Amino acid sequence: MEIAFLMDDLRQIDPVWDTTAHIMYECNQRGHEVYFLEPHDIYVRKNEVVARMRHISVPKDHSIQAYWTDLLHCLDKEELIFETVTDLDVLFLRKDPPINYEVLEFLGPVSDQVFLVNNTMGQLNGSSKAYILNFPDIIPETHVSRDPYRLKKIIDDFGGAMVIKPLHGHGGHGVIKVSNQDQENLNSLINYYVKAGKPYPERRPIMVQEYLQQVRKEGDVRILLLDGEILGAMGRRSVSGDFRTNVHAGALAFRHEITPAQKALCRRIKPKLLQDGLYFVGIDIIGDKLVEVNCVSPGGIPRINQFNNQKLEKRVVDFIEEKISAANPENKKEPIQQVV
Repeated sequence: MEIAFLMDDLRQIDPVWDTTAHIMYECNQRGHEVYFLEPHDIYVRKNEVVARMRHISVPKDHSIQAYWTDLLHCLDKEELIFETVTDLDVLFLRKDPPINYEVLEFLGPVSDQVFLVNNTMGQLNGSSKAYILNFPDIIPETHVSRDPYRLKKIIDDFGGAMVIKPLHGHGGHGVIKVSNQDQENLNSLINYYVKAGKPYPERRPIMVQEYLQQVRKEGDVRILLLDGEILGAMGRRSVSGDFRTNVHAGALAFRHEITPAQKALCRRIKPKLLQDGLYFVGIDIIGDKLVEVNCVSPGGIPRINQFNNQKLEKRVVDFIEEKISAANPENKKEPIQQVV
């Protein structure tokens, strides 16, 4: 198969802890043709969506570190592959958040001709924190508004701690806990987040959500879902006094056994995820509540592997092989040729 990975600069990645690196490695181990491109490498030529790519040609059976060293050497070669995106079998959209709207706009018209992980429209919808509103019965009490007075009243009426989240934040950036016990700072924070100095239509809507006390003691759970089914999970807990549980914010990850309630929650959201073409996602759960769906480059495979002595990337590549085999059993696509 011809498999491309659209992501960030590979030179900035630690392959030991990076989910995309492990999936690329597994594709290489199976003899698939692997290509790499960045968001700026997608363009249009004669009405066709085209990609300028690097061919990642590395011998098998290296360690992940040695594989990555050889992979980086491929980036230094002058040769580029220029070909239409539809000549690929699979394109993994693995650029870290925030979402790149231009890439999704270019790929949208061909999203039914190449298997995208994840689908463009699914990513456009799912990249917002508001996506969880598709599941109102299993999420914490949640409000979204750009009106400082309304937001202040919500927090006052709630009477306890709440969490403010930018709708398009990632990695815990900009997520803060607030309370009606600190009125002066509360007003200032709300005004800052919604950009209250601007006219109402230009203000930024923000999410205000119930603070779940379990996160302080138990942390949260990251569950990876593949084709709507549970792939693996890990717990995360702050060790610094920060209420956020993002690993990028300094939280500690640990082994987690998925509970029956968490399995039921995953079954609840599966149909919507598959309807939106969100085949590989990470969901965050606190207690028995869904707090976030991550569909833009979700991570966690290397850490979950370490906790459970698994290689979850094998199941990811199994999945795409099955998808492509079912869609094109005779595999009639011609190999991509290098164009100088």
